[in-house]
Amino acid sequence: MTEPGPKSYQGSDIAVTFDGGRCLHFAECVRGLPEVFDVTARPWISPDNADAAVVADVVERCPSGALQYSRRDGAEEVPPDPTVVTAVESGPILLHGNLVLTEPLQPSHRQNRMALCACGRSAKRPFCDNACRT
Repeated sequence: MTEPGPKSYQGSDIAVTFDGGRCLHFAECVRGLPEVFDVTARPWISPDNADAAVVADVVERCPSGALQYSRRDGAEEVPPDPTVVTAVESGPILLHGNLVLTEPLQPSHRQNRMALCACGRSAKRPFCDNACRT
């Protein structure tokens, strides 16, 4: 069974996209802005419940890149320079920067945030799927 692709949640000033296949459940979004990211509500993302700049700031804390945004005013995420690499104990390698991931026979991934598998057990390599935590 294939996982559904990213789902978009539209607000008046910002749209938030969530890719459940990349989410590592670090819960930065839920802790950072529970009035927007509420896993008990449907839909669970309500972008209009906070200012677009605040929503964007919290989305940028998502270490895996499962959350992305598009602002109506055109403002974009500015990745850190130089790139930041963080090894999580018994977890993924988190990358934050201007990233391009190239794999043989695959399209390139251009993003600002990625979580790469460090244990070798992920079914989604090179991306982490939390196999090391189960």
